[in-house]
Amino acid sequence: MQLQEVEKPTPKANEILIKIYATTVTSADRRIRKADSFPVRFFYGFPRPKKNTILGSELAGEIEAVGKNVKQFKVGDPVFAGAGIGLGANAEYICLPETGAVAIKPTNMTYEEAAAIPFGATTSLFFLRDKGKIQRGQEVLIYGASGALGMAAVQLAKFFGAQVTGVCRTAKLDLVKSLGADSVIDYTQEDFTQNGKTYDIIFDTSGKSPFAGCLKSLKPDGRYLRAVHINLLPILRGLWTSMTSRKQVMGGVAIERQEDLLFLKELIEAGKIRSVIDRCYPLEQTAEAHRYVEQGGKKGNVVITVGQQNKG
Repeated sequence: MQLQEVEKPTPKANEILIKIYATTVTSADRRIRKADSFPVRFFYGFPRPKKNTILGSELAGEIEAVGKNVKQFKVGDPVFAGAGIGLGANAEYICLPETGAVAIKPTNMTYEEAAAIPFGATTSLFFLRDKGKIQRGQEVLIYGASGALGMAAVQLAKFFGAQVTGVCRTAKLDLVKSLGADSVIDYTQEDFTQNGKTYDIIFDTSGKSPFAGCLKSLKPDGRYLRAVHINLLPILRGLWTSMTSRKQVMGGVAIERQEDLLFLKELIEAGKIRSVIDRCYPLEQTAEAHRYVEQGGKKGNVVITVGQQNKG
């Protein structure tokens, strides 16, 4: 990875040009950069990404220009957005369609905090609400509860009225509790699949949960949600389980939508969801941020600051 000067994008008739003040490095960015699975290689290119050499899937900034047909936004609007599978957010500028995953930034968040919302929160919303059909009073376990997806999932599950158990490592237990988890399990000390407790939903945000153990820990009609579901074997095992029992194993790709960001904005401004920032790096240290994420020990989000750092 290296910092380069590229041509400043020009918005099309239906696009907005955003001057980026903050973006992030996520676990998905790491997987795309490393091309560590066949689907990633197939879509983005092999041996390295070819479709878009600028990584970054989420951002917050200010609209600098709008296309002639844009109606929803105006120059100067503070926004947060998801760049989607096209990526490109680890930069000073980006053009996005006005009907894409773009919304006015929550009033009670800084640009850095807002940039850390779209990827984790929209993905967790997709799995818990749309795939998992989460209901009030259900027992929900979040595996990997201290990452970007996991922290959003804990807070969203509590908002939907579930009883939430978070699974993470020792150093992150207090953080997960502070986000509203009713109970926490330290996976370095206890195997949750061996304690006899069952759940309506198990949401694996990391792709590292024990497949057979999670099935055993599901209630008879429970749902096992896998956000990282891109390798062939777990997909086949999941299909077989769903075909031969009442238990459902579900993966899929979360598509970032404007209406979901607007929903999340309301929750944020109501104090129901917050973002947690582990570290901030300037844009020129993005490679170092990737090294840190790759270590696997981050607590929450790793943010890249861009441009005017005094923006609030």
